[in-house]
Amino acid sequence: MKSLKDLLLLGDPRLYEVCEPVYHHEISHVSNWVADLDQVMNEIRAKYNFGRAIAAPQLGIMKRLIYMNIDKPTVFINPEFTYVSEEMFDVWDDCMSFPNLLVHVKRHKNLVVKYLDENWESQEWHMEDDLSELLQHEYDHLDGILCTMRAIDEKSFRWRI
Repeated sequence: MKSLKDLLLLGDPRLYEVCEPVYHHEISHVSNWVADLDQVMNEIRAKYNFGRAIAAPQLGIMKRLIYMNIDKPTVFINPEFTYVSEEMFDVWDDCMSFPNLLVHVKRHKNLVVKYLDENWESQEWHMEDDLSELLQHEYDHLDGILCTMRAIDEKSFRWRI
């Protein structure tokens, strides 16, 4: 079982790698990966009082997998955005891989994501506002993009107080 000490931190070169898809023959690994993601997210919540979702590469699992747990656990396997709105909004983004830093970014207000769930069944979800921002953040991790790379300008950083 992975723990907070396994979380990749800002500067780790693996955070900048593009992840491979999860293949059908790997479905038996998904429940273990999700258990690790859940464990680390709960440790982040206990220590830093934030954390609604985590991407597999943050634990060095270089797969296109996102785990979100707000009202109930949701597993996104091989997510793809089928729509993103032109309308954007500003947000101070945080990240478990640099928990004391906030980054001012622009995100799409709405999106539609198509993905496979933990049973390998196709799903689609229309998200807006904070959920849209959250999934864009996690999706970026799958492509090796950190919110620091999406900062609005050079003054878009501040410490969490």
